[in-house]
Amino acid sequence: FPYALSALPATLASEWSSPHFAPYRDAFPPEHSANPEALLAHVRDLMSRDVKIAYLKSLQGYLWEAGYASGALKAPLFPDVAPRIRAWVGGTDGGGSVRVMIYSSGSVAAQKLLFRHTDNGGEQADLTGFLSDYFDTVNAGPKTERASYERIAGKYPDVPIGEWLFLSDNVREVEAAKEAGMQSYVVERPGNAQLTEQERAKNRVVTSFAEL
Repeated sequence: FPYALSALPATLASEWSSPHFAPYRDAFPPEHSANPEALLAHVRDLMSRDVKIAYLKSLQGYLWEAGYASGALKAPLFPDVAPRIRAWVGGTDGGGSVRVMIYSSGSVAAQKLLFRHTDNGGEQADLTGFLSDYFDTVNAGPKTERASYERIAGKYPDVPIGEWLFLSDNVREVEAAKEAGMQSYVVERPGNAQLTEQERAKNRVVTSFAEL
């Protein structure tokens, strides 16, 4: 997010009238797309309030794509993540049969960019070949609502909802997934919001994918 905000002024200055940029500009409400200054101010306001809205996410994805392509932007992963995903799916660490999918408030396009440009201790890795599907708030719904998880599971009727495992650092998301019938654990990582004792008592908490 900081990268998108830092790259936006130069992008607006150089691409404001570009046909390639026009769809992203014109997706904003007219009062905010009248000129570069208005759009920049609106984006800064939305991001300061952590507002999740489709036209902002599309613009962020556009900015991120340029950043990934130039090498200025990479997606760091915790060291346990890539080896476990490969193992579950059946990669270099052993034969597995698990389908791994991503569900994020970030757009599907942004998810694919992130997992295509991971940086594991300096080793670049494209993990998209190990991921079988992607969900966001557009094609699944809000992450704190039970219906969103039912909608995701409904796309795969061959897998009973009780066999799904959803992982998140957000307790409200974990609770919504469990209400839908999924298994769901809280993943506690450095920088996460502190869990209360009550939240720890109600949920299984893991600190690494190696614990799964």
